[in-house]
Amino acid sequence: MTNFDVFNGDADGICALVQLRLANPIRSELITGVKRDIKLLSRVDVEKACQVTVLDVSMQKNHDALLNLLLNDVDVFYADHHNPGEQISHPRLQALIDMHPNKCTALIINEYLNNAYELWAITAAFGDNLASVAEDYAKKIHLDESNIIKLKTLGQHINYNGYGASIDDLFFAPDELYTCCVNYRSPLDFIDDNAEIIETLNSGFNSDLAQAKQQKLSYENETVGVITLPDDKWARRISGTYSNYLSNQYPSRAHLILTEIPESSAYVVSIRAPKIRQEGADYIAGQFDTGGGRKAAAGINFMKEDELPRLISVLESYYKSEAN
Repeated sequence: MTNFDVFNGDADGICALVQLRLANPIRSELITGVKRDIKLLSRVDVEKACQVTVLDVSMQKNHDALLNLLLNDVDVFYADHHNPGEQISHPRLQALIDMHPNKCTALIINEYLNNAYELWAITAAFGDNLASVAEDYAKKIHLDESNIIKLKTLGQHINYNGYGASIDDLFFAPDELYTCCVNYRSPLDFIDDNAEIIETLNSGFNSDLAQAKQQKLSYENETVGVITLPDDKWARRISGTYSNYLSNQYPSRAHLILTEIPESSAYVVSIRAPKIRQEGADYIAGQFDTGGGRKAAAGINFMKEDELPRLISVLESYYKSEAN
């Protein structure tokens, strides 16, 4: 029988699993993918599985696969911060779900492990654009400013590495990056020992962000800003990070980052709620067929171009009403 570790390929998923496996090392089969590859539970071999750990993956999007595992007497540990949809209660399921906008999965695991590997949780929080939360954690343990900057950069860059249409868009496959990270009790030691990985991510991040900053807003008012990125590897990699950048630069405005999908008149969409009002992104994305996410940040994996006016209208209506 086999243990399976199923995790999102971004900073939150990777850092959450690093903490768990540092605390409880086991031999397991890894299942992950690019950040938007979230229907991962269906890839678990039910016939082989004895225990499945699921981290930073929407329960709502994996509802049927989860039920199938439980009905086949597989034990499941599930930690996440996305909207879980219909609640599932089962004696073989241990679920730690917290949708608070200032929580990410790695912080949930940090609490579960009584702060055993807190630096990895702080790294994940920075990667999930929870900078003020991460800084509060860092200050409580008296982390000096230079090390805070190191963790912030690492978190952002691991998160950036998860974005793409396929693994080919990424600099490192998420399972390979996790396998390297889990050898270190502290992310600071990981940074010191892996100069080539750090430089590759740093160089790619800076280059891609510079190109994104050259793109002009295609639609803008005080409530919503929209930017369209081309069908290119650099654009697919930076889309989520650039969404976070714009959210931090213009905290009272919601943002849409549209990345073109070739030959289909469609987009991959990143949605960011206004930084000063971190809610509603999951609700808005959920009104579209392939949408989902969390309160502050969400996305739509495939949206036809002719649906864009409706999406903008929904955003404007929601955040204008919320402001009143």
